[in-house]
Amino acid sequence: MSLRSARLGLLLTSTALASAAVAPDATAQGANVQLNEISVEAARPASAPAAGAGAGNISRGDGNSSATSGGGGGPSGVTGYVARVSPTATKTNTPLIETPQSVSVVTREQLNDRNVQSLNEALAYTPGVSSNVFGFDPRFDSFYIRGFDETYTGVFRDGLRQSAVGFSAPRIEPYGTEAVTILRGPASGLYGLGSPGGIVDVTSKRPVFVPFGEVWFQGGNFDRYQGNFDIGSPVEGSDGTLAYRLTGAFRDSDTFLPSGKDNRFTIAPAITWKPSADTTFTLLTEYQRSKTPGVSTFYNAPGFVVTRLYQGDASFNAIDQESYRIGYAFEHKFTPDLIFRQNFRYQNIGTTLAYTQIDNVVGLSAQRSNGLIQDRLGSVALDNQLEAHLVTGPVAHTLIGGADYLHSDYRRQAGFGVVPDLDLTGITNFSTFRARTFVPRPALSSASEQTQDQIGLYIQEQAKFDRFVLTLTGRQDFVSQATRSGTPDSLGAAQSRNDSVFTGRVGLNYLLTPDLVPYASYATTFTPQNGVDINGRSFKPATGDQIEAGVKYAIPGTNITGAFAGFDIVQSSVLQTDPTNVANTVASGSVESKGFEAELTANFAPGTNLTIAYTHLDLRYLNATYPGTTQSITGNMVSGIPGDTFAAFGTYQFPLASPLRGLQIGGGIRFSGTSFTDDLNTVRNPTVTQFDALVAYDFAALDPKYKGFRAQINAFNIFDRDYYTCQTGFCYRGAPATVIGSLIYRW
Repeated sequence: MSLRSARLGLLLTSTALASAAVAPDATAQGANVQLNEISVEAARPASAPAAGAGAGNISRGDGNSSATSGGGGGPSGVTGYVARVSPTATKTNTPLIETPQSVSVVTREQLNDRNVQSLNEALAYTPGVSSNVFGFDPRFDSFYIRGFDETYTGVFRDGLRQSAVGFSAPRIEPYGTEAVTILRGPASGLYGLGSPGGIVDVTSKRPVFVPFGEVWFQGGNFDRYQGNFDIGSPVEGSDGTLAYRLTGAFRDSDTFLPSGKDNRFTIAPAITWKPSADTTFTLLTEYQRSKTPGVSTFYNAPGFVVTRLYQGDASFNAIDQESYRIGYAFEHKFTPDLIFRQNFRYQNIGTTLAYTQIDNVVGLSAQRSNGLIQDRLGSVALDNQLEAHLVTGPVAHTLIGGADYLHSDYRRQAGFGVVPDLDLTGITNFSTFRARTFVPRPALSSASEQTQDQIGLYIQEQAKFDRFVLTLTGRQDFVSQATRSGTPDSLGAAQSRNDSVFTGRVGLNYLLTPDLVPYASYATTFTPQNGVDINGRSFKPATGDQIEAGVKYAIPGTNITGAFAGFDIVQSSVLQTDPTNVANTVASGSVESKGFEAELTANFAPGTNLTIAYTHLDLRYLNATYPGTTQSITGNMVSGIPGDTFAAFGTYQFPLASPLRGLQIGGGIRFSGTSFTDDLNTVRNPTVTQFDALVAYDFAALDPKYKGFRAQINAFNIFDRDYYTCQTGFCYRGAPATVIGSLIYRW
C-alpha cells in the first residue's frame, strides 16, 4: 500500500498546487458553505418562459421534482445540463463539489435533447463509463465503470439496488426517469455489495404540485414507431396535499438485427401525499412489457472476424420480459435537524428466452443449437435512514445512520438442443439474409433456485470545520445465499454461503474557495462469489479498494462546473483457474484499474448546453491465468475496455433577436480508443469515432398560438460508421446510423 499511498499524496498535492495557481487569493476568501444550503424539497418549477424564449427541451414537470431531500430523492439545483446537488454519494443533501468521490448527473433536459432510448445511451457522454463493450444489444442495460461490470450489481432505482440475476435483469425506460446519477468508485460503505467501479442511480419521475403535460410521437428507420406521454397535476379537492403523475411509453420497432424486435410498453403511475411541510409520502409504481432479440451477435470466423451472418433464426429468437414494481419514498422531519426516511420497493420480473445460435460453419452448412430459458425473479428492498444535524464548537456535523434489507428469490428452468443445420448454398449477401427454418422447441430439463438476503447497518459522519469537509462512512453487511439445482421435478440439497464484511470510506474536501475544492478519498468494496472450490468450500467475497484524488470547480456567477480525478482501484480474491489444476477454480486473482477523468458541464443560456468528458484508463491483471490453462496473463490488459475515451455533446438555441429564433441545433462526438480483443493481448480493437446530431424547432417562434409544439430530429452515428468491438475473444457489431423524428406537444 505504500506505493499507492505515495501516489495519493503526490496527486493530492498536485491538485492543491494547481488549485492555488488558479486562485492565488483563496486565503482571503470566505468558505462559508453549508452542507445543506441548497433545498431540494418538492418546490414548484419556475414558470414557463415566454413563447420562443428558448426554454430548452424540457417540460414544466421536469427538473427539481425530488420528493425527498435525501437518499433516493435524486439530484437538485438543476439548470439545463448542470446539477449542483445529489444525495447518491452520501445519502444526504450534499453539494456535488463537497462529495469526496467523482459524481456525474445526466439531467432530464439532456435526456430529452439526446432523445435517449436506453440506459446505455444515457451514459454515453459520461466519463469513466464504457457503454459499448458488447456492440448493439437491446436486451440488457450492460456497461462498465472504470473497467468493472455493473450489469448485475451496479444499477439502482431511487436509491435502492435493482436486483438482477441471469436474464431477469430489469430494463430501464429512460422516458420514465428524472435523472441518472453516476457515482464512480466503491460505494459499499453506503450500499453494500457491489462492483468497485461504482453505481448508477436512476431517479423516477415524481409528481409536482403544478399541472403539466406532454406527448411525443416518434418515427424512425427500422420501422420504428413510438408514443410517449407524461401528465401530472395536483388532485382537485385535496387542498394542495395530493398530486399525481402518469408516465407511459409504447414502442413497436425492428432493429438492424435480422428478425430482431425492440418493442416495449411501460406505464408508471405515481402519487405524492404531502399532508404538511414536514411529511412527504410518494408512491412509485411501474408495469413494463418488452420484446427483444434472443441473440444480438453475428457469427465469428477465426481470427477475430465478425461476419455478416446473423446467429438468430426468426422462428425461435426472442426475449419476452414482463415486470412490475411498487414502492414508496417516505420522509418526515421531526425538526429541521432530525429527519427520518424510509424507501421501499417490491419488484417482480418474468423472462422467457428462446434463441438459436450458430456453433460452427463447415463448407456451406452452419451447425446450430438452441435453448429455452425461463427466469423468474422477485425482490424486496428496504432502506431506513435517520439524518441529524448538530454543531459542536467550530464543527458542524451531518450524521446519517441506517439499516437496509434486500431479499431476492430467483428461479430458472432451461432446456437445450441441437437443431437442423442451416444451408448457406446460394447466399451471396449475408447482410440481407434472414434465416427462418423449423426449430424444434427443447424440453425444459434443468432447473435451479437461488435466494439471497442482505442486511446492512451503516453510519456516516460529514464534519465541516473551517474550510475542511471530512466524510467518514462505515458499514457492516451480513449476506446469506442458498442455491439448489437439478431438474424441474427434483431439486437437490441447498448449498449455502454466509458472508460478513465491513466496508467503509474516508474522504476529505478542502474548500480552497467556495467554488474550487480539491479532495481525496479511500474506499473499500466487496462482492460475494458463486461456487465452491475443490474441497467444497464456498469462495470468499471479491474485495476491492480505491484511492482517489482530484479537484472540483464551479465558475462563480455561471452555470459551468468541472472536475478532474485520478484513481487507483485494486480488486482481489477474483475467481480464476487454479494454475496447478485446470479443473479447479481458486479465489486468488486480482486486477488493477488506474487512470484519470476530466469533465466539464455548462449551461450558457436556456437551451444552450455543453458536456465534455475524457477518460484515460489502464486496466490490467495483477495476478491471473488464462481460463482453462496454466498460462499466466499477469500484467496483461483486460480486453474490450478502451484505454482512452472522449465524448462531447452541445446544443445551441438561437436567441429571440435572431432570424432563426425557435431553432435549436446540437451535435456530439464519441471517441473510443484501442483495446485488446482477448486477454492474451494478441490483437487490438480499432479506434471508433461516431457523431450524433440534433435539429429542433419550437413553433411558438412562428406564432404564439403554436406554443408548446416542437419538432425534433435526432441522428446517431450519422456517418454510418461500420465498426465492431471484441472482448475475451468474441466480437460484436455496433449499431449503424439511426434517425428518429419526434413531434412534441407540451402544456
